[in-house]
Amino acid sequence: MERFDVLIVGSGHAGAQGAIALRQAGFAGTLAIVGEEAELPYERPPLSKDYLTGEKSFERILIRPAGFWEERAIAMLPGRRIVAVDAAGKTVRDGEGREIGYGSLIWATGGSPRRLSCSGHDLAGVHAVRTRQDVDQLLAELPAAGHVVVVGGGYIGLEAAAALTEQGKHVVVLEAMDRVLARVAGEALSRFYEAEHRAHGVEVRTGALVDCLDGRDGRVCGVRLAGGETLPADLVIVGIGIVPEVAPLLAAGADGGNGVRVDAQCRTSLADVFAIGDCALHHNGYADGAEIRLESVQNANDQANVVAKVLTGQPAHYDAVPWFWSNQYDLKLQTVGLSIGHDATVLRGDPATRSFSVVYLRGGRVIALDCVNATRDYVQGRRLVAEGIVAEPAKLADPAVVLKEL
Repeated sequence: MERFDVLIVGSGHAGAQGAIALRQAGFAGTLAIVGEEAELPYERPPLSKDYLTGEKSFERILIRPAGFWEERAIAMLPGRRIVAVDAAGKTVRDGEGREIGYGSLIWATGGSPRRLSCSGHDLAGVHAVRTRQDVDQLLAELPAAGHVVVVGGGYIGLEAAAALTEQGKHVVVLEAMDRVLARVAGEALSRFYEAEHRAHGVEVRTGALVDCLDGRDGRVCGVRLAGGETLPADLVIVGIGIVPEVAPLLAAGADGGNGVRVDAQCRTSLADVFAIGDCALHHNGYADGAEIRLESVQNANDQANVVAKVLTGQPAHYDAVPWFWSNQYDLKLQTVGLSIGHDATVLRGDPATRSFSVVYLRGGRVIALDCVNATRDYVQGRRLVAEGIVAEPAKLADPAVVLKEL
């Protein structure tokens, strides 16, 4: 049986950064990454952006070239899905029954795309945008597709809609809530992006519920809405969130539910087992202390760095300021902080100029900013969020006031 001092399950951003950070911190023990995909670790955000449009090749989105892992004695075990964990025996088992032993285990599996629960969800032509294989299959079918329906008006759905519209496809975005980005942004930002997509030819429908997917000869041909209308669809992209991949850990006795629960050092309730990235359920000070999962590259990297320090005997705890980004058309959205629980918003600048920010307040304190083509606001706003600065709304709203002066 193979055995490693540290075994990382998951080859995405969190798993890759965990291995990188361990070596950077001077960890000299045996180290391996076991991943379900056949590829070396690669960046996920470009899948719905540059990789989908063909602007970047797969080689350009690799997190590190092949030689990097070899040079640092990081064993890569691709194409193996871990289905069971024996916390007492300190082993994991893959789908073919092979066992791997560990001294410490880092669980970095992320999540799998949430599927539609209606009939027709398994028809050919229905896609997610989560892995390279997902997007390669989508790209292979794209030339023959004229009508694309995107289910879900979150970042993934809107980025995919932008990318495909720019390739000449007729795109309809269906969002079940009353506005796009409703779970992550305020109304001002939602309405701005709805208008931008419509201006680029995307048909955006809010309050739209999918009843079922229609098929012909095993392939999707339409999306039927709850009201009875059917939209033609040669391709359907489903972007309605993820389901955290934590079943083996929960079956082994780890505390959790919507993810696996971790403490400030990213430890699970199982001895010598850590969890990081999209699957890690943690108390977050920037979410007013709420227990959340953060689905972002930033969170994956920051939690990986914490675990690397803990495993090399350095004091560390997770308290990083959350940040995110999204590229759609020529718009660069940069978000810092979490708007959860905000009780006021301030619009800074004019959306008509396509350069503005939305500032979120709770109890008068700045807790988050959404910055559209406003990098200076984003950079300077980080400190306002990190320190919970109380600022006058009138000054926040005035673009002539430099945020760092507050």
